[in-house]
Amino acid sequence: MATPEERLAELGVTLPEVVPPLAAYVPAVRTGDHVYTSGQLPLVKGELGVTGKVGAEVSAEEAKEQARICAVNALAAIKALVGDLSQVVRIVKVVGYVASASGFTGQPQVLNGASELFGEVFGEAGRHARSAVGVAVLPLDAPVEVEVIAEVR
Repeated sequence: MATPEERLAELGVTLPEVVPPLAAYVPAVRTGDHVYTSGQLPLVKGELGVTGKVGAEVSAEEAKEQARICAVNALAAIKALVGDLSQVVRIVKVVGYVASASGFTGQPQVLNGASELFGEVFGEAGRHARSAVGVAVLPLDAPVEVEVIAEVR
């Protein structure tokens, strides 16, 4: 069976360096057998690819891809803490925030970008509980933000 890192490589995904915090927090914290990530923005090389509200300046499909990038950044934060994604026993919970235009109700479909990646990387252990929340605005005018709770060895 392929390791999570091998699955990421098969998907053409390279984990980035952990994004430095934008304020007074750390990217992830381990307590016992769980890792809690801070909210991860869809930053690539320190930049947002798109900004604005989903359903207005950003399409739902674009936002779904941005949620996938958030998930990649969350995996980078987890790996930086535990050393190897094979230490992940299960993705337990994903919370996603979608900067939503008035009347936009597709938050669950946007967050599928993150959820589907976790399934592709961890298989059954990537299936998780989830909340998809519409909000007025996110840091840096990001369209989406994702936080993760993972059980680890």
